[in-house]
Amino acid sequence: MTSRQAAKRRSAENAWLITGPLAILAVVVTTGLAMVDDSVSVGDASIAALLLAISVGAEVAILPFIVRRHGVIVAINEIPLVLAFFYLSPPIVVLIFFVGAVINQYHRLLRRRLAPVKLWFNVAKSAAATALAGAVLLALPPIQGVGPGTWGILFAAVATYTLVTFIAVIGVFAIVQGLAAAREVLRTGIRTLVITVGVNVAVGLIILIVLRVTPWSALLVLGLAIVLAVFYRSYAQFLGQHRTLSQLYDLSRAIGNGGQESGLADDLLFRVRALMQAEYATLWLPAQGRHPEVLLSARIDDSGLLDIAPTLPLARSKAQESGSTVAVTPQFETDEGLRRALRESGVKDVIVTPLRSGQAVIGTLEVVNRLSDTGHFTTGDVRVLETIAAHAGVAVENSRLVDRLRYDAYHDGLTALANRRRITEALEESVVVRAPGEVVALLLFDVDRLRDVNESLGHAAGDKLLAEVARRLRATAPPAALVGRVGGDEFVVTLRSESIEAAAQLAVDLREQVRDPIEFGTLTLDVDTAVGVVVHPDHGTDPATLLQRADVAATVAKSVPGGVQLFSAGLESRSVRRLELAGDLRRALDNDELEVYFQPKVTLSDRRLVGVECLARWEHPAHGAVSPEDFVAVAEHTGQLGRLTEAVLKEGLRRCREWADAERPLAVAVNLSPRTLVDPGFPARVDALLREYGVAAEQVTFEIKEDGVTGGPTDRPLPTLRRLREIGVRLSVDDFGTGYSSLSYLRRLPVHEVKIDRSFVQGMATDAGDLAIVRAVVALSLQFGLTVVAEGVESELTLDLLKEMGCEIGQGFLFSRPLPYERLEAWFGARTEAEPTPLGEVRRLRAVT
Repeated sequence: MTSRQAAKRRSAENAWLITGPLAILAVVVTTGLAMVDDSVSVGDASIAALLLAISVGAEVAILPFIVRRHGVIVAINEIPLVLAFFYLSPPIVVLIFFVGAVINQYHRLLRRRLAPVKLWFNVAKSAAATALAGAVLLALPPIQGVGPGTWGILFAAVATYTLVTFIAVIGVFAIVQGLAAAREVLRTGIRTLVITVGVNVAVGLIILIVLRVTPWSALLVLGLAIVLAVFYRSYAQFLGQHRTLSQLYDLSRAIGNGGQESGLADDLLFRVRALMQAEYATLWLPAQGRHPEVLLSARIDDSGLLDIAPTLPLARSKAQESGSTVAVTPQFETDEGLRRALRESGVKDVIVTPLRSGQAVIGTLEVVNRLSDTGHFTTGDVRVLETIAAHAGVAVENSRLVDRLRYDAYHDGLTALANRRRITEALEESVVVRAPGEVVALLLFDVDRLRDVNESLGHAAGDKLLAEVARRLRATAPPAALVGRVGGDEFVVTLRSESIEAAAQLAVDLREQVRDPIEFGTLTLDVDTAVGVVVHPDHGTDPATLLQRADVAATVAKSVPGGVQLFSAGLESRSVRRLELAGDLRRALDNDELEVYFQPKVTLSDRRLVGVECLARWEHPAHGAVSPEDFVAVAEHTGQLGRLTEAVLKEGLRRCREWADAERPLAVAVNLSPRTLVDPGFPARVDALLREYGVAAEQVTFEIKEDGVTGGPTDRPLPTLRRLREIGVRLSVDDFGTGYSSLSYLRRLPVHEVKIDRSFVQGMATDAGDLAIVRAVVALSLQFGLTVVAEGVESELTLDLLKEMGCEIGQGFLFSRPLPYERLEAWFGARTEAEPTPLGEVRRLRAVT
C-alpha cells in the first residue's frame, strides 16, 4: 500500500476522537434520563415496536450530497422522532433510535461495505443526539394535548437532535478532512438543515394531530407517504438529470473557449472531476509530431494540475487499441485481467474514454474513484464521459491547429529558430523578472560573407549556410538559452548569466564552435561571425535598446581581434552622450531619480554582516542604466559632483539610522572623488549631516580611490583627510595596488582601512603573482594597524586563502551583488540568522553560495 493510502486510512481512524466522546455522552445522558424518568408503561411496547419500524424505514428517504470525499446525508428522522417523543418516554426513545441506527448501519455494512469507523460514528451520533434531545424534553414543561405549547416543546427537542447531529458531522470532517472541509460542510448544509428541520417537524406534527383525531388515519398517512416517496425519487432523478445537462452545457462552452491544450486541460479536468464526482480526472495525449506527451490530472484536494494519474495502464492501453470506452467497476462485467489489476492497484473504479480525431484515437479522458465509500460509476456516467470526450477531442485538434499558426508566427521558416518578434517578447519578460545576482545577456552573431556566398553559389547555398549556423548555435548554446534569427544574416542568443564576464566568455566559446568549415559540393568555406554582447540592466532596459546596441557592438567586432565586442558607452558618440546626460543628470538630482544600491561587507572569519558600501545607480528614461563612470564624469565636469556625493551620503545615513533603530547597526561606506578631497567645506557638511541624522561618525567610512591620494601632489587632499579623521569618520584607500609606489604612502596617509583591488583578489586563486601581491598588502597593512578589506571575493577558495592571510573583511558576488534597499532587506532576512553572543545578538550568514 502506498504511503498516501496509508495516510488516508490513518486519517479516517481519527474519527474515533469524535465517536468515543459521543458514545460516552450517550451512555451518561441516557442513564440520567432513566433515573429521572420512570414513566415507562407496558403499553409502550407496541408503540415502540411500530416507531422502531418507522425509524428504520425513514432511512430509505434520504437527501444525499457529496462534500470532498465523503457523503453528507439529510434524512427524515425528525418525523418519527416527533411521534416518539409524544408517545414514549425519553429513555425508550433513545433505545429505539439506537437500535434503529444499529440495524440501518449494519445493513449498509453488509450490502455496501461501509467502513466500520463510519458505522460506529453514525450509531454514536444518533444515540447522543437522541439522548440530548430527550434531556431537553424533560427540562421543558410536560406535554399536554397537541396545542401550540406542545408544538414548541417538540420542535425544541427535535431541533436539539438535528443540531447535535450536524455539529458531530462538522467535527468529524474537521478531524478527518481538515478545517476547509468542515467549513464547506457548514456552508453547504446549514440552509438545507434549517429547511429540513422546519418541514419535517411540521409534517410530524400534522401526522400527530391526524392520529389523535382517529388512529385509522394512519392508513391515509401511509398511502400519502408512499406517493410522496415515489414523487421524491422521480423529482430527484429529474433534478439530477437537469443538473447534469446544465453542467454539460457549461463544460461544452468552456471547451469551445479553451484555446491552447494547457488552458483547455485546466478548465476541462476540473469541470469533469466535479461533474463526475470523481477523485481524479485525467487527460492523456501521447506524443505526436512536435507535440510532447501530455499527462495532467485534477485531484479533489489540489488547486492545480498534477502530472500523475492512478489510472490502470492496462485499461488505458485497451481503450487506445480498441477505440471504445473501458469501464472497470464492481457493477460492470469486465475481463478478469482488468478486475485483477483493479484489485491490485487499490483503485475503487475507473472509466477510460478515448479522444478521437476522425477515426484516429489521439488520447484518453479518464476518471478514477467515485467519491463516497458506497457509490460507484454507473452506465449513465459512461455516457456522460463519452459526450464530454467527443467535444474534448475536437477541441484538442483545434488547439493544436491554433498552436501551429502561433508557432509559425513566432519562428523563422528557414531555420525554425525564434524570430525577431519572439526574441523581443522573450527579452521583455526577462528584463521584467530578473533574479538577484544575474544579468540578462544578448549575444548577436553577424555571419560574415553571406552576400559573397549568395552571389557566387546561389541563394540555396546561402540558405544552407544559414541553416548550418542555426544548427550549430542551437547545439552548442546552453539549454536555458533562446536562439533566434533576427535578420538576414543575424542570429541572437539570449539567456540569464552570472555576470557580464561570463556572457562575454560564452560569446567567445560559441563563436569558436560555429567556425568549423562547411562544404558546398567541392568547395569548403570557413564560417566566420562577429559577435556583439550586451547585458541587461547595464546596457539597456528594453528589448529595442538591447538589440540596437548589440548591433552596434557586432559592427565594431568585425574590426577587432577575436571578433567579439562587449558593448560600452564608448562605442556611441561620447561627446553627444555626455552633453545629453548633463541636463538629464541635473533633473535626476532635482527629482531624486538616482537610486542607491548597497553591497554587503562581511567578516571572513565568522561571516558576520558588518556594513554596506553605498553605490549610486541611475536608470535613464531613454538610455537605460547609465554606468557610474559615465554619470560621475558628467557630474565632475558640470559642477554637480557635490550634489551627487551628498545625495548618496544622505541616503546612506538615513538607512544607517534606520538599522540602528532596529537594533542591528551596520556601518556604511561612501565613495569620494578626488575632486571632493580638495573641497575645504566638505568636512563641515559631513559633520552637519552626521548630527542631523544622529549617526555616530565611526559608523561612516569614506572610500577614496588610490590614484586620488597617491597620484600627483599629495599635500592637497591631506588637510581634508585629516579634518575628516578628526570628525571621527573612517577613511579607506579603495582599489589599493593599482597605483604606483602605493606602499610607501601608507605611513603618511591618515587612513584606517585598505581595500585590495578586485583584479588581484579574483586572480589570486590561479595566479601566483596576484597571490603574492595580496599576501604582501595584507601583511604590510596589518603591520601598520590597518583594517584590510578584499574586493571581488567570488569563490570559497579565495575566501579561505584570505582568511589564512589574516584579511578581516570581504565583499563580492560570493556574498551578494549590490542591491536596492528593499532587496537588501530581503537578502538580509533570508541569508542571515540571529546568534546570541556575550555582547548581544548578532546576525550571521547561514550559507554563502
